[in-house]
Amino acid sequence: MKLKPFLTILCLSALLWSSDRAVAALPDRAERPWKARWISSGTTPEQPNTWLNYRYTADLPALPSSVVARIGADSKYWLWVNGRLIVFEGGLKRGPNPQDTYYDEVELAPYLVKGKNTIAVLLWYFGKPSFSHNDSGKAGLIFDCQTADFDILSDETWKCETNAAYGTCDKPDPNFRLAESNIRYDGRKSDDAWYMPSFDDRDMTRAVDNGPAGCRPWNKLVKRPIPLWKIGELRDYASQRRSGDSIICTLPYNAQITPYIKLKAHAGDTVKIMSDNYLVYNGGDNYLRCEYIAREGLQSYENLGWTNGHKIYYVLPKGAEAVELKFRETGYDTEFTGEFECSDPLYNKFWKKALRTLYLTMRDTYMDCPDRERSQWTGDAVNESGEAFYVLSESAALLTRKWLHDLAGWQKTDGVIYAPVPSSNWDKELPGQVMASLGFYGLWNYYWYTGDRQTLADVYPAVQRYIALWKKGNKGTMLLREGGWNWGDWGTDIDIVPLQNCWYYLMLKGMRNTAQILGKKEDAKRYAEQMSALKQAFNAHFWTGSEYRDPQYEDATDDRIHALAVVSGLADRDKYPAILEVFRTQEHASPYMEKYVLEAMLQMGHGAEGLARHNRRFSKMVEDDRFTTLFEGWGIGAEGFGGGSVNHAWSGGGLTIASQYICGIRPLETAYAKIGILPIPAGLDSARTSVLTPVGRVVSSFEYTPYLFALDAELPAGSRGVIGAPKQGVREIKINGVTVWKNGRAVRNKVARLSAKQPSDQHLSFDVRGGSYRLIAVQ
Repeated sequence: MKLKPFLTILCLSALLWSSDRAVAALPDRAERPWKARWISSGTTPEQPNTWLNYRYTADLPALPSSVVARIGADSKYWLWVNGRLIVFEGGLKRGPNPQDTYYDEVELAPYLVKGKNTIAVLLWYFGKPSFSHNDSGKAGLIFDCQTADFDILSDETWKCETNAAYGTCDKPDPNFRLAESNIRYDGRKSDDAWYMPSFDDRDMTRAVDNGPAGCRPWNKLVKRPIPLWKIGELRDYASQRRSGDSIICTLPYNAQITPYIKLKAHAGDTVKIMSDNYLVYNGGDNYLRCEYIAREGLQSYENLGWTNGHKIYYVLPKGAEAVELKFRETGYDTEFTGEFECSDPLYNKFWKKALRTLYLTMRDTYMDCPDRERSQWTGDAVNESGEAFYVLSESAALLTRKWLHDLAGWQKTDGVIYAPVPSSNWDKELPGQVMASLGFYGLWNYYWYTGDRQTLADVYPAVQRYIALWKKGNKGTMLLREGGWNWGDWGTDIDIVPLQNCWYYLMLKGMRNTAQILGKKEDAKRYAEQMSALKQAFNAHFWTGSEYRDPQYEDATDDRIHALAVVSGLADRDKYPAILEVFRTQEHASPYMEKYVLEAMLQMGHGAEGLARHNRRFSKMVEDDRFTTLFEGWGIGAEGFGGGSVNHAWSGGGLTIASQYICGIRPLETAYAKIGILPIPAGLDSARTSVLTPVGRVVSSFEYTPYLFALDAELPAGSRGVIGAPKQGVREIKINGVTVWKNGRAVRNKVARLSAKQPSDQHLSFDVRGGSYRLIAVQ
């Protein structure tokens, strides 16, 4: 049999990746009983990094306009219909909870024909526990396609066998946090035509029936809550150069990619492929790599396990010739919709790196980093989800919704909530991160930006059970909860007890708001009373007269506490001068927590100092032109935290601040039912942002001089909003050429009305309707 170059078909057509192939993120249709069976190979040992080929021929009497297949896989799959690849890496890492498994819905109608049709599936079984995947212990596929005219159902009539070309590289293995293995593909053992209709599958073994939908170890099948991936075409690298036995290829930016090679080689030649994130910037532990063992002659190979980095290394044996080197970018299916630019070049560069890092850390879940762990550490997800609302299209919110349901779905019977989840080799509680997720900046923030009341209702009982675990001390403040890992932040000088009290207060604040929305009046009243009591006790116990400090804590003053005290409302304005001095003299917060310092300083009215501090602390990583992403710590290697990952989106909180505070775009009512455009210039001469909201695109652009503030605001047609100018020293305000404020008083007009309830104590704000406005404030 003549062999075709393996997976060359992957680069044939961008049409494969159009969104009509997937209905995964659409609202649930009426649930149909499953008829299909879980199937696998009876000759395959259940070991890590097993790859299976499935085939089935269906004779179809008719072609309905819609043919939706439900596909469950442990762990990932690639789907061909009539030789055409229509799903590139389907399936989600298990699971929505410790028992169950996700399934995809895929539209097949455009790829089917009347008569004989070939369904082929390549399945990758991870087969090991990790920080991002719940290992079931068994490889399996279930394929359920039901129509009025025919059914295509996986059962023992399907063919299934091990793909002998796939194996595992020699040690070192990836670190224990990763579900994926290092892939070795032996081209000498490949039968590249196995998924084509012309392939003779009579020698393939019959599949083994492992039971119906709902059986162990996969249990209930839960519909995939996020889209299938966005898959690009094969592209040329930005550049490549030879160095000894290696060809070093540069990517345009750090991305999730699958590497490709076309080469001339002798049978048995081995090509090694890895990224700079494997070789150097691996976050302190072993990352992923792959190998291709050549057959004789001209051939091509694309490694299906995604990797990331700024550079890809192809190490070739003597005599082998690389004819073509390319890559395919894959990733979460969302669009970059937000924009920001200001008069500070460093902050602009920070914003761009933050956006790139955010997108790089999104896939099956939010991730802390795409290399060392691929884990959904929940504190990271708080910052990442906040960033996503300002720069990504609406589909990104589905990943935030999934994260919140993951937390609730993995709650232990004793009420403990932990992260990362999903996971099968970690179950330790990090109280600070969990409270951040369940509180004002997590669950509530998601609702505030989306209006998804159902998720509030779904997660609310889990938060109630978790809150019940906390104990109050005799001073009225919350006692230290060690959890599984008594973690407050990376870095030094962490005053953990008051820090936990701040996060607890923010959790109560989120729950008070949530109870009000859900109509639970007694709960809302109780949470409000608890907030009031905790605020009084917090200030009585921890405030020294010049700073917040646990009486038992002896190290340097912790700036993190003061940031959270301000943004939560625990600290009243009379404490701001002392807190400002803390921010001027203490810099212990990690890049993760520095977001809250900047936010606090903006809320306090010291935005220029806050942005200067932010720029100073981030300048080294932002100005490092070797990287398009932000780091986990303030440096890398010995200067880093937690292993020193160079792609950590928890560092990008300043991206949120750029649009939410500096340019002032934020919802004043749920899901932007009322839009706020209330800029805080933070010492900038100019800034502009554009944000795609649920009601349409909102634009805020300002110029600021010592004597004049000019704001150009655009609100969608039919919307309601509030626009404002910093009020310090303002003597006159005009909107669209009409005076609306002068000498301390509102002026009656037909353009805009002074807001009866001012949403900010730093602004003079005016109610407007959808449209374009130019506001001029003269000082």
